[in-house]
Amino acid sequence: MLYYLFDYLEQQYQLPGASLFGFLTFRAAMAVLLSLLIAMVYGKRIILFLQKKQIGESIRDLGLEGQKQKAGTPTMGGLIIIISTLLPVLLFADIKNIYVILLIITTIWMGVIGFIDDYIKIFKKDKEGLKGRFKIMGQVGLGLIVGSILYFHPQVTIKEKDTTRITEDFRVEEVFGQEMKTVKTNVPFMKDNELDYADWISWAGEGMADYAWLIFIPVVIFIITAVSNGANLTDGIDGLAAGSSAIIAMALAIFAWVSGNIQFSDYLDIFYLPRVEELVVFLAAFVGALVGFLWYNAYPAQVFMGDTGSLTIGGVIAVIAIIVRKELLIPMLCGIFFAESLSVMLQVGYFKHTKKKFGEGRRMFLMAPLHHHFQKKLYHESKIVTRFWIIGILLAIISIVTLKIR
Repeated sequence: MLYYLFDYLEQQYQLPGASLFGFLTFRAAMAVLLSLLIAMVYGKRIILFLQKKQIGESIRDLGLEGQKQKAGTPTMGGLIIIISTLLPVLLFADIKNIYVILLIITTIWMGVIGFIDDYIKIFKKDKEGLKGRFKIMGQVGLGLIVGSILYFHPQVTIKEKDTTRITEDFRVEEVFGQEMKTVKTNVPFMKDNELDYADWISWAGEGMADYAWLIFIPVVIFIITAVSNGANLTDGIDGLAAGSSAIIAMALAIFAWVSGNIQFSDYLDIFYLPRVEELVVFLAAFVGALVGFLWYNAYPAQVFMGDTGSLTIGGVIAVIAIIVRKELLIPMLCGIFFAESLSVMLQVGYFKHTKKKFGEGRRMFLMAPLHHHFQKKLYHESKIVTRFWIIGILLAIISIVTLKIR
């Protein structure tokens, strides 16, 4: 792995950017360039391979404009995202880092679930794909793994300022204490911005805080399931899921950067998370892969990501948000995913309620998820996607601004 070679050369010869974050910036830049190159150069070859094997999308007639023309477009394009992310990560990231290991597991795990779903749809001619209960079981399984590792692994820690000292020139200097295990997270918009999941169970009696995993792990499972399904629902028109995910990933990279830097985290009054800065390299590769994939997925799409891609990007985003302790920002940061999921829940709930009350079901939207509603209103796909991207960028900016707004 090139990470260890660069690390050795940097330490031995004091190469430019010898500081931790100079080295990090170099590796992140290399990761994003390589992932972009792989996605754009080899992505075309993967698309041609999918066309040759007739791995095309089977389109259900929903009465949407331009829908029939998409029949036969290659799917399983999520393989481009997965390959373009993992190869640069293996080369430029510290693969001994627990957070990097966790994200590699997440990428492969969710990729396999999505691949099985796409395989059943294409080769078994079953439009429903993998049964919903099996998808949920897979997401819950990943949530158990991620939650357990984040709770029990000794390297998943934070450092808090716990004291001050007087220096030789009589200045007061704040000192960070020892690394500590905790399930605390940051709460946006609040001055005392800490929430401890252990508090949700400690009321039950002395020593119950040791069982905080009973709260934390189900929360992790819920977040991973919700975000991955939200990304899956968002993947309905050309470029929407890939572009929205790239915006979210760039915001998460900023969160990882500041959380892994002791000066920035001190200034912004957020948790200093040792070793989390390595996520910047993973996220750089992830963004490069998404943008490279978007080259072929933008309207009119030459390839669809399928569940292979959508479930993977949703799972990765969820896990990173939990790692950097910004999971409470997900409804805002992943606002597009949230809106798409909410529109489906409202549509189904309202239909069932009105059917029970009036004898016939009524609809709140012309069609759900939300992007189909605007298609029914005869907005062009490109206009819908562009406007959703603009909203996504605004939500990402607001999420980043919460670092200082209390």
